[in-house]
Amino acid sequence: MLDNRSLVPPKDFPQLQNDTFLRAARGEETEHVPVWCMRQAGRYLPEFRESRAGKDFFDTCRSPEACCELTLQPLRRFPFDAAIIFSDILVIPQAMGMDVQMVAGKGPTFPDPLKEPEDLQRLQAKVDVDKELGYVFKAITLTRHKIEGKVPLIGFTGAPWTLMSYMIEGGGSRTFSKAKRWLYRHPEASHMLLRMLTDVIVEYLLGQVAAGAQALQVFESHAGILGPVEFQEFSLPYLRDIARCVKEKLKDAGKDIPMIVFAKDAHYGLEDLSQSHYEVVGLDWTIDPRSARERTGGKVSLQGNMDPCAFYAPKERISDIVKKMLEGFGTRGYIANLGHGLYPDMDPESVGAFVEAVHQHSKQMIKQK
Repeated sequence: MLDNRSLVPPKDFPQLQNDTFLRAARGEETEHVPVWCMRQAGRYLPEFRESRAGKDFFDTCRSPEACCELTLQPLRRFPFDAAIIFSDILVIPQAMGMDVQMVAGKGPTFPDPLKEPEDLQRLQAKVDVDKELGYVFKAITLTRHKIEGKVPLIGFTGAPWTLMSYMIEGGGSRTFSKAKRWLYRHPEASHMLLRMLTDVIVEYLLGQVAAGAQALQVFESHAGILGPVEFQEFSLPYLRDIARCVKEKLKDAGKDIPMIVFAKDAHYGLEDLSQSHYEVVGLDWTIDPRSARERTGGKVSLQGNMDPCAFYAPKERISDIVKKMLEGFGTRGYIANLGHGLYPDMDPESVGAFVEAVHQHSKQMIKQK
C-alpha cells in the first residue's frame, strides 16, 4: 500500500540549483566537470546494505519510498552532480509477463526463459507502462521532490539487445551463446523481439520524463558480446530508434531532455553511436579518452571512463588517475564517471576522493584556460 508521499504529483518541483551535469551533456561551458557514478546507490554503502537487509530485491524496486531513499543516500555523503533513480533494467521483461528473480550469489534469474520463437507468444506485446511500471514513475516523482533541486535526476532503461540476451539466456553468462544462437538461427524472431522491446522502452522513457526525470540513460551493457556486423544489425538500429522516437515525442511536448547511450565494449561502434541522436556517449575504461574525442569528432559529449578497480588504489593515486583522465577528455562536453558500475567491496572514502579530485582538478584546468 502506497502512502500519500508516493502520490505527490509530477509538478511544482523545487527549482534546480546545480545544472552543471545538464550543461555538460549539451556541450556548454561549466565551472567544473560534473561527476556521478554508475551504481552510486549500491552495496558499497553500509546504509544501503542496512536499508536492503532481508528484503527481496524486486520488492524494493516496487516501493517508491525505498527507491527514493536509496537514490538519495549517496547524495548525503558525496557532492555528486547528478542522481540516478534506483531501479533495475529487468523491470521491462517483468512488465512483459516474464518471471525474474534476484537470487543471492547468482544474480538475476529467469526460471522460464525464452527458448524458441514460439515462446514470443507468451509475452505481453502491448504493455500499459503506467499500470505495469507506474511504481518507477512514482519513485521518480517522489525523488524529484525529496532531492529538493540539489542535482538533476537521471532515469534509465536497458537497451533491447541487452534485455533480449537476459530473456533468452535466463541470467548472466560469459558467452550469452543461447541468446546469440537466436541471432544466427532465428534472425526474424530476434528482430520481432527487439522491436517489441523497443516499443515498450520508448513508452517507459517517456513515462519517466513525465514523472520528472531530467535526463535519460540507455544501458547496452552486453554490446561487447556482439561483433561489429551483429551490432550494426541487432543493436544500433534499435538504439537509434529509441532516441529518435523519444526526442520526437518530447519535442511535441516542448521538452528537451538530454539522452546518454552507454554501449559497453562497443569500441567498433563509437563513430556510429556519436551519430545516433544521443547528446552523450558513455565509455568503458578500455577506450583511450583522446582517441574517443577524435573518433566522435566533437559531435557529442562524452561520459566515463575510469576503471572501477582504480578505487582500490590509495587516494593520492586516484587523484593522479583522475587528473590524467581529465587531460585526455578535456573539460568541455565531458561528464566524469566510471567505465562501469561501482563494486560492492569498494571503500566509500575512495568514491569521495574520486568526486573531490574531479571537481578540484577540473576547476584548476578551467581557470588556466
